[in-house]
Amino acid sequence: MKHRTFGRSGIQVSEVVFGGGAVGGILIHKDDATKREALRRALAGGINWIDTAAQYGNGRSEEALGWLLPEARATPYLSTKFSLDVENLKDIPAQIEERLAASLARLKRSSVDLLQLHNRIGARPGGRVMTVEQILGRNGVADGLDRLREKGLIRHLGITAIGEAASVCEVIASGRFDSAQVYYNLLNPSAGRKQMPGAWTGHDFGGVIEACRANGVAVMAIRIFGAGIIATDERTGRESILTANTTHAEEERKTKAVFDAIGSGEGTRAQVALRFVLSNPDIACAVIGSAELHHIDEALQAAGMGPLPPPTLARLDALYENDFT
Repeated sequence: MKHRTFGRSGIQVSEVVFGGGAVGGILIHKDDATKREALRRALAGGINWIDTAAQYGNGRSEEALGWLLPEARATPYLSTKFSLDVENLKDIPAQIEERLAASLARLKRSSVDLLQLHNRIGARPGGRVMTVEQILGRNGVADGLDRLREKGLIRHLGITAIGEAASVCEVIASGRFDSAQVYYNLLNPSAGRKQMPGAWTGHDFGGVIEACRANGVAVMAIRIFGAGIIATDERTGRESILTANTTHAEEERKTKAVFDAIGSGEGTRAQVALRFVLSNPDIACAVIGSAELHHIDEALQAAGMGPLPPPTLARLDALYENDFT
């Protein structure tokens, strides 16, 4: 397992991060023996970071890690996320501290390495959206997280870079955050580009990774398997769509076009997806979701295979030019 620098923190993070999310769901939906084996394989394969969230399984992912990590006598880096109730923002720092206390209780920890805002970011409030002012303003999210860092409860501050790209970039450019979870996969690599070709369709995250690079913010690539649609034809019913201008049918159409174009010589579909993400040197790590134990094995093998070769990347670029036709 190779390592990359985690933004300005100087931490050397494994290229692959073990995700405890709901889409893969191995820490939520499987029995204890499978959860135990999943963590063992990840750590044995060189993964040194685990990412979870209070929202995953309504706390069940954190609860699983609360007994799995002590049992394994393992001390990987650990990150979690909190979502704020946007209808009750009178005291944002207090709400964040309350959320963290609940997460630490489930995780059976006194602190975490990274605490991340899980809400979307946009110019106007609505739904689960937090505005730039609510994040960066006085007594906002950044101030609340700074106070938790001063108390020794967290080491680093992060965001989930989902929402409107301009607002996300403004938050990143503030210098208040150490990391960003960035939507990036071989169907939608827009975060890594200033502009996608005119024919390309999808949620445009243009400029987000460039903003991270300019401000020393670590990029944690998420949804690298497109909620599993890219990785496999098997469906669990958990293939949730996060982005605007995106449908299951379109994701499946584009996935078919990708693998028709590049063939099977670069590994399984999941391996190609991971290798694509690791082909971008501006990405610190790729967060993987796993539904089955063999998915972890596949990911570890893919990391050992390295980035995709330039001719394969060129074929993907050609697909973007014509919206996968």
